[in-house]
Amino acid sequence: MSQTEAPSTAATGDRLRWWTELPLIVLVYAAYSAGRLMVRGDEARAVEHGLAILRAEKALHLNLEHPLNRLFTAEAWIGVPADFWYASLHYLVTPGILIWLFRSRAVHFRAARTWLMASTLIGLIGFTLVPTCPPRLLSPGHGFVDTMAQYSSWGWWGGEASAPRGLGGMTNQYAAMPSLHVGWAMWCGVMLWRHGRTPLVRAAGVAYPLITTFVVMGTANHYFFDALAGVAVMGLGFLVSRRVVRAADLVRARVRSTPVAGSARPGRTSPAPASTAASTIVSGECQTSAGERIPRQRKVSAGPGGGPGARSSDAGDGAADWGLPCSSEAESLGKAR
Repeated sequence: MSQTEAPSTAATGDRLRWWTELPLIVLVYAAYSAGRLMVRGDEARAVEHGLAILRAEKALHLNLEHPLNRLFTAEAWIGVPADFWYASLHYLVTPGILIWLFRSRAVHFRAARTWLMASTLIGLIGFTLVPTCPPRLLSPGHGFVDTMAQYSSWGWWGGEASAPRGLGGMTNQYAAMPSLHVGWAMWCGVMLWRHGRTPLVRAAGVAYPLITTFVVMGTANHYFFDALAGVAVMGLGFLVSRRVVRAADLVRARVRSTPVAGSARPGRTSPAPASTAASTIVSGECQTSAGERIPRQRKVSAGPGGGPGARSSDAGDGAADWGLPCSSEAESLGKAR
């Protein structure tokens, strides 16, 4: 593999495991849900923010909510599917794409998952700083109809919110800015466009966030500016997630490079000291003589010529280093000739 080629997940030892990924995702979503409940703003402030957004949109001629809401209210064949879309799909499509990436596009999963979680937590900051009353909760004089309440008998949600019946009080209905319905749909669209292999999948990647944007406005759950804020949050989350992934890689590399005490595997012996290695047998009965810069081996034996006073003619010629016969073998060959 070239140095410029990105290592695979398996090659780096970072193989994904569902029993570590699933608790992490559940933990982040639980923190988001709990934080969303705890940051409920007061109604007067939320209504003030909602009306300010509506006035700004009218001044810029961007008030798309009124015509869409009138259409969804008058046409049940549009309004009912839109309510099902709003109440259900973000619970199904977003986890479904996470599973698809985990199973089929594992090399991209970690970055995609981090982007989604970072953006979700940034959205929680928006709910805290800017509690906003959605159009459906404004007074009737502003011209909005809550389609979720109008068509509540068609679905599993109640008249209070998109939550299951009887659980409307468990949601923060003033968490409208930014619209994470649009933000999550945009994330899903990017994943489908980038990693889909067929034109149909890529077309779904374009259609899903666009339809979701019209749905959140037509059902009177969000303003157009809420949808734009959801897109902006995802952009900011993308930039933050890249830094998070890079920091996690650095921490992982440092942890792996740090030696752990007692980490040597049992049964393995440590390398011999240099002084011991210098006096070991090199080849057969030839032994490296200590103190010689160029190795010259001497026969070690109890017979004549094997003692300390052996003649220089008994010396080999570096045979052990190059695979040549040592001195005793050379003498035997000479006599044979």
